[in-house]
Amino acid sequence: MSLSVADLDISAPDPEGRRRRRLQLGDEAAAYIRELIMSGQLSTGDFIRPDFVAAALGSSATPVREALVMLRGEGFIEQAPHRGFRVASLSGADIRDLFASQALLAGELAARSVQRCTDAQVVEIIQVQAKLELALARDDLAGLEVLNHEFHRLINLGARSPRMAWLLKLATTYVPRRFFAMIAGWAQASAEDHVRVVESFQKRAPQEARQEMSEHFIHAGELLAAHHDTRHIQQQDVSDNGSNETLAVWP
Repeated sequence: MSLSVADLDISAPDPEGRRRRRLQLGDEAAAYIRELIMSGQLSTGDFIRPDFVAAALGSSATPVREALVMLRGEGFIEQAPHRGFRVASLSGADIRDLFASQALLAGELAARSVQRCTDAQVVEIIQVQAKLELALARDDLAGLEVLNHEFHRLINLGARSPRMAWLLKLATTYVPRRFFAMIAGWAQASAEDHVRVVESFQKRAPQEARQEMSEHFIHAGELLAAHHDTRHIQQQDVSDNGSNETLAVWP
């Protein structure tokens, strides 16, 4: 039997494509672990088992290990010789500092957006906020999280300052989107704080927009820091009593 060129598989291997997919999985694993730490589900000193994270994400352990190396570089975790990776020290004060930095960028973007976005963009922001408030009334926390992200995305786009928006995006990688519903008051803050931001857009008041958006981020940081501190106290009490039930998922 003779074969023509069309019958042969002469496609070149795609190592770069496989590398991109692996990096994407690594980024996802890093985001998952980062959110576990920021939401207080993993505390200072807890060891992180790659196989548990891989099982939770439905991936292999390889991208999880790559994620752990990435998070070590960010200062979220540290490597204990012969024992693996454990969560580095993180306090409520650290979280407040992170959000104070985000507030400066977010406030400036909001002020610019008020001045630069079109009337149609303002209407779109108002509409997203209306849907967000409806989602809160329905206790649809998953929908509220998506709309919260869209609300801020529209404002940042309206600022027409892509480099600054990129910096804010980097800073907000520390915000635990996946565990949004766990943080007391967070959902309400996303809806209620936005009302004053929207009013500043309706009035086209840039200084007011800067202040309201900055205060919104500070408020969010305070809620997360308080949640983190409470979780730390509870887990310390459990540890003092000789039990690790709250950490059973991370043995």
